[in-house]
Amino acid sequence: MKMTFRWYGPQDSIPLNYIKQIPNMSGVVTAVYDEPVGEIWQEDKISKLHKLCKEADLAMEVIESVPVHEDIKMGRPSRDGLIANYAQTIRNLGKYGVKCICYNFMPVFDWLRTNLKTKAKDGSNSLSYKHEELTGTDTKDLHLPGWDESYTADQLSSLLTAYREISHEELFENLVYFLNGIMPACDEAGINMAIHPDDPPWDMFGLPRIITGEKSYDELFAAVPNKHNGITFCTGSLGAGRSNKLPYMAEKYADRIYFAHLRQIKFAGELDFTETGHMTAGGDLDIYGVVKALVKGGFEGYVRPDHGRNIWDEDGKPGYGLYDRALGAAYLNGLFEAIEKEMK
Repeated sequence: MKMTFRWYGPQDSIPLNYIKQIPNMSGVVTAVYDEPVGEIWQEDKISKLHKLCKEADLAMEVIESVPVHEDIKMGRPSRDGLIANYAQTIRNLGKYGVKCICYNFMPVFDWLRTNLKTKAKDGSNSLSYKHEELTGTDTKDLHLPGWDESYTADQLSSLLTAYREISHEELFENLVYFLNGIMPACDEAGINMAIHPDDPPWDMFGLPRIITGEKSYDELFAAVPNKHNGITFCTGSLGAGRSNKLPYMAEKYADRIYFAHLRQIKFAGELDFTETGHMTAGGDLDIYGVVKALVKGGFEGYVRPDHGRNIWDEDGKPGYGLYDRALGAAYLNGLFEAIEKEMK
């Protein structure tokens, strides 16, 4: 595996030289953040980002993410041109050594939380989710913690109305259409697409969620068998769905898992949860079991410590501070090293 760290570009409060000092850190996971969704990522911007990473002796092999335009998700007539743009972005990224693109196919919203700074007894704080609190939100005046409110109220209302006409099956068909449209570019560039599971993995605000667990993965690989079609195995997102058997799934799909987001959650009810430190003992997910299953299955992809807490009075980006993610990386490094040696 290759250990990586999410980095939000030059504007990130965490400098690359700090990330480099984390043991066994091979590279960063980043993106071009100032291109409008649907536009081609220009080579000059990719080149500048790549140069910064190279100067810090960190690889830039994973991009998270190249957003998918809503018109593609909804299957609108404009999708073919947007897919062509996406394919060209893939080719452009391939010129600079990118090997994996993490993306999602969630309608309108990606990850959803209700509190970004839930305080724990030890004084740390982290992201949390309360289902009733979220589902009781008025969508006509929607303000969600951490959500990029890039749509006006009218635009959001229009999108929510449009998606009510789209079934789970239709959304999945649109995903397959998108993937078939970009697979030739992936073949050409040598880039793997790694779809992120829906977070949390259930329908929200009447919007269909389609990447939620084992059944959806089986359908995805059957529909698009190309090996460049793979997944991001996010333990926090999948783990929020209590029926998902994470170690079993990690081993079953190890050869199609190109990126692993490893993080921990603690349940506070059937659907409610709080994110905690990465250790297995810190929550309800078997992180040790997942890592063991990945190694047993022959996983050779990228790993990053996912959402961490804010600790030691760090006032960092919620979920993306330095200290707790560095601790998480150290813990995950130890798990992988020990398990790999045991299995030799």
